[in-house]
Amino acid sequence: MRLVLVHARASTLELARYPAYAVPTLLFPAAFFLVFGAGGNAAAATVELATFAGFAAIGVAFFQFGVGIAADRASPWEAYLRTLPVAPATRLAARVLSAVPFAVAASATVAGAALATTQAGLPAVRWLELAVALALGAVPFALLGIALGYLAPPRGALPIANLLYLGLSYSGGLWLRPNRLPPAVAALSPYLPTRTFADALVGVVAGDAFAPGIWVRLAGFAGLFALLAAWAYRRDEGRRYG
Repeated sequence: MRLVLVHARASTLELARYPAYAVPTLLFPAAFFLVFGAGGNAAAATVELATFAGFAAIGVAFFQFGVGIAADRASPWEAYLRTLPVAPATRLAARVLSAVPFAVAASATVAGAALATTQAGLPAVRWLELAVALALGAVPFALLGIALGYLAPPRGALPIANLLYLGLSYSGGLWLRPNRLPPAVAALSPYLPTRTFADALVGVVAGDAFAPGIWVRLAGFAGLFALLAAWAYRRDEGRRYG
């Protein structure tokens, strides 16, 4: 556990000192909210607060895991670390812990923008439910980000992550509710993990935070992406050290 905490602290400080990562991660989702979501009545604004907070959380998953792992794979330091007697699970757990403060800060920035510019608001208990839903709902995307990090070439990881992040967020209804999507996109939307995540967040706002069907689907996506991430890691390990 001590190794996990030490590695997580080092990773968090490294990212916090890297403005090209920290600034877009914290401000980009809030800017999107102000462009696409800041409007409507209090109920609509509260739904948008929740879904754009989800947009912020999965951005950390895609970029800190997907782009971060891909960049690390190209580093001589990463090759050295893999020779040390530290289990991959230890380093992965540290990476997850280091993602938490960025995800919290990015989601909080969206919430702050929403509260400052709209009539959005939630009772205290639903703020807590929203935080739990964001944390649990981001898990499948963290696993997808890990898979991306081990599958994508280091130079291609950033554009691929952007394409997945923006495309899945739009098509899944994190920016616009499904009834406002173009017909072709709306037909695809129910099959996307981001749509299930959006439905879970809307459920929080509606007072039905943990509808079993939604969370079973998210768990299914998490299992699928976990298998993909494990396969991608073994594939990368075999290519480098096989």
